[in-house]
Amino acid sequence: MDHVVIIGNGISGVTAARYIRKLSNKQITIISAESDYFFSRTALMYVYMGHMKFEHTQPYENWFWKKNKIDLVNGFVKTIDTDHKTLVFENGNTLNYDKLIIATGSKPNKFGWPGQDLNGVLGMYHKQDLENLEKLAPNNKLCKRAVIIGGGLIGIELAEMLSSRQIPVTFLVRESSFWNGVLPEDESTMINEHIKSHHVDLRLSSNLKEIISDENGRLKSIIIEETSEEIPCDLVGLTAGVSPNIEFITSSKIETNRGVLVNRYLETNIPDVYAIGDCAEQREAIGNRKPIEAVWYTGRMMAEVIAQTICGNKMIYNPGHWFNSAKFFDIEYQTYGWVFAKPKENHAHFHWKHADNTKCITIEYNTITNEFIGINTFGIRMRHETFDTWLTEKRTIDFVINHLSDANFDPEFYKRFENDILATYKNQLQNV
Repeated sequence: MDHVVIIGNGISGVTAARYIRKLSNKQITIISAESDYFFSRTALMYVYMGHMKFEHTQPYENWFWKKNKIDLVNGFVKTIDTDHKTLVFENGNTLNYDKLIIATGSKPNKFGWPGQDLNGVLGMYHKQDLENLEKLAPNNKLCKRAVIIGGGLIGIELAEMLSSRQIPVTFLVRESSFWNGVLPEDESTMINEHIKSHHVDLRLSSNLKEIISDENGRLKSIIIEETSEEIPCDLVGLTAGVSPNIEFITSSKIETNRGVLVNRYLETNIPDVYAIGDCAEQREAIGNRKPIEAVWYTGRMMAEVIAQTICGNKMIYNPGHWFNSAKFFDIEYQTYGWVFAKPKENHAHFHWKHADNTKCITIEYNTITNEFIGINTFGIRMRHETFDTWLTEKRTIDFVINHLSDANFDPEFYKRFENDILATYKNQLQNV
């Protein structure tokens, strides 16, 4: 009987284990150095904000693993000996495998800033980060100011978390506008204003120069590169993106670049060794997708595919149309298909924004064929299935605009705004 070993108990590793168990009676072992049991990483912020307890982030009861004959090992893998199909742990123990799935996820980026490893500096990715945050910033008496470095999705979550406890936040964003490498200018500007409306000290075009310690080796302040301004603080959140967590693999015969290199079957260069989730890097990018996708749902999809392959039904990874979602304080964001910060060649954007500056949509379309390419929606909930179908059917922008109500979760919204969107669209067409 094959022994399938999975390194990593995030969404990718656990989904792979569950699906392999559904499909077979193979021996399964999950290894993690972070936590005994799987938890939902995206829910960590709600634990700090008081909306749930940590145990609520665990989708499965502790008895689930034993009942389903999935062995859990809490340990840190130091090296992988692929010649002998053996894992060597930091404590010297070893474990043999027949098939190996690497699902080690991401780690927060550090760029060699002076002081980046001081007490009081953390990422916001691991369970240990949440525990440290609770110690360092339980309230605004102990934490009089926090500084967040990096304007991505984890940065905005951390800003919301700290704001929920009335802890003043300074937010350093390298770009000239928040997330403007991803969002079109109008949307990025709207999010800038929304962040500021929550009393966050947003500093655009601002880089970290160094983190300063006091005489006891603890965080005291940060210095801004552009202005040399010193900002006293009790906490620094490093949220300048994430990288594949693969250091222990680079000494093995498994080929790596930024991540563990895989083909469309999620196979590495070594037989019986696979990689999925945030740590996997496609040798050839799939369509407009990046070779590495640190996205919850793609990790889950890869896991379902690899389970089929491990169980004898070899399957290609085909993620379909791009989609994602996030939340910027009070504004929910969804994207389906492709909306680029600046439209691609022969593409254009249709943009509509509500007067309250918290709701908008942007549609990218082909100016020659009128084909619908993608939509960003802020403050309006849309149905994934509907847009997925329209993208597959290559519908036109005219069709999408005239049928938006079919995709909307909230009919009330369209009673109020649908005519306005249609009028804006007709007006923009006339002015082209």
